Amino acid sequence: MNTASVPVKDPVPTAVSAAKVARPADAVAPPTPKLGIRTLLAVPVMATIGIALHLAVRKNDPEPDTTSYLILLGGVLGLSLLAGAGQIYSCGLRRWMAHMFPIIAGAIGLLCVWEIVTSGFRLLPLPYFPSPASVLRNMILDWELLFDSTWHSLVLLLGGYLLGAVIGIITGICIGWFRQARYWGMPVLKVIGPIPATAWIPLAMVISPRAMFSAVGLIALAVWFPVTMLTMSGIATTRASYLDVARTLGAKPGFLIFRVAIPAAMPNIFIGLFMGLGASFLTLVVAETVGVRSGLGWYLGWAQAWAEYAKVFAALVIMAVFFSTIMTLLFKLRDRVLVWQKGIIKW
Repeated sequence: MNTASVPVKDPVPTAVSAAKVARPADAVAPPTPKLGIRTLLAVPVMATIGIALHLAVRKNDPEPDTTSYLILLGGVLGLSLLAGAGQIYSCGLRRWMAHMFPIIAGAIGLLCVWEIVTSGFRLLPLPYFPSPASVLRNMILDWELLFDSTWHSLVLLLGGYLLGAVIGIITGICIGWFRQARYWGMPVLKVIGPIPATAWIPLAMVISPRAMFSAVGLIALAVWFPVTMLTMSGIATTRASYLDVARTLGAKPGFLIFRVAIPAAMPNIFIGLFMGLGASFLTLVVAETVGVRSGLGWYLGWAQAWAEYAKVFAALVIMAVFFSTIMTLLFKLRDRVLVWQKGIIKW
């Protein structure tokens, strides 16, 4: 019997095997959602209902000119129809429509309910509860003052927030790392921290020569406490194993603080920054109503004093967009710094 070994040739890869290998990679790609007829028609139908409803009740609206509101709803209707036609050729637009169209339709539905309650049946007393058309009209007429107020609020907010965040991070690092700083700093935090920043307004107006400086200081104080507490907590709870490994490799104290403790505490630091941002919004509005002659808070008080409640609602809309945009930017920064936590909390 011949037992000579016969060389075995390696199998030649075929197109079928290559396709089998490629299947898992193709399966990872997210499928493009198919839009149902209800999703496609949600915004156009609601916009049409809004236009018809406004035309039916506009005679009851005390606002003489509501053309801008009709233009807004007509623009939404036209853009939704264009998006419905364009989604056939764009997967990205289709995904955006699948996510946003129900929300936009719900927002238009709320506007319709608002108009029925105010201009339609007048269930809420005028002029305290104006119609959406009146709010939009006053927003357009007073856009220069609203823009100037928004700009001044942005300057005050950024100045106070950045000052309070920097001081809070430095204070939190010192208290969380050094024992002597913790010994002397904790009593100060326990006494000053729980006091609301707005409670310091009378003292701030006496100490500061200008209302702008006092407003910046109050916002910084509102931001300082949560940032300090969360930074201190993150630094103090850094894993001992990280520090031991770094010390074993010859790391010096500066390296331990800036390259080990601070990166480990970044999630806590960002939580403090978010809490400080929410506190800064409240302090900004209150500080601008006392002494400051510009800003959204000042505009809100000025419009209320003259019983211009349509302008009050316009300022509230601007505040919602203004504060939400700043919060979104902070979330974008958090996602860039904390890449491993991206998508866990969405805004």
